[in-house]
Parts: sequence; structure tokens; C-alpha cells
Amino acid sequence: MSTAAEDSEYSAPWWQRFVEGLNEFYHAPYRQTMARAARDEEDFFMLLMFAESLGIDNPASFYTLELQPLFLENFHEWHTRMGMDRCPFDHVGCC
Repeated sequence: MSTAAEDSEYSAPWWQRFVEGLNEFYHAPYRQTMARAARDEEDFFMLLMFAESLGIDNPASFYTLELQPLFLENFHEWHTRMGMDRCPFDHVGCC
């Protein structure tokens, strides 16, 4: 007897499963590279957002200031990935 998950898996036409398999075959080698590029882009964006607080002149600080509270929960992961053992801000208690 088959389960509902197995029935839904095989309910797709054979050509659709074939296309999904081809997509997986071609995209799998680049998944790690794309994830690393996305992480690097996010790191650069975090630097732009918190640059003014770190003492670096930032021409985009007016636009990024209101985004800081949204990204503050990811700040600890970011500053440890950037090599800062402790939080560089006195007013943020993430460590």
C-alpha cells in the first residue's frame, strides 16, 4: 500500500520529473558557490548598514538607518564571521 506522499510524487507526468531531474543535475554543482556569493553580499550590506556606527563614513547612512533594527538580530553572527570576537558597540548587547 502506498502513502499519500508517494502518490503525489508520482502523480506528476514523466517529462516534468525528467525536467526537475535535469535542473537538479545542472544546478547542484553551483549551489554552494551561489550560497557563498549570497552570504558575501549580505556581509557587505551589513557593513554598509552599520558602517556609520563603526566610525566609517557612509554616504548611504540616511537610507540604511531605518533598516538597522531589522538586521540587528543577525548582527552577532555577522561580527563573529568578520573576526570581531566582541560586539564593537557599547549600546548593543549581543555578546
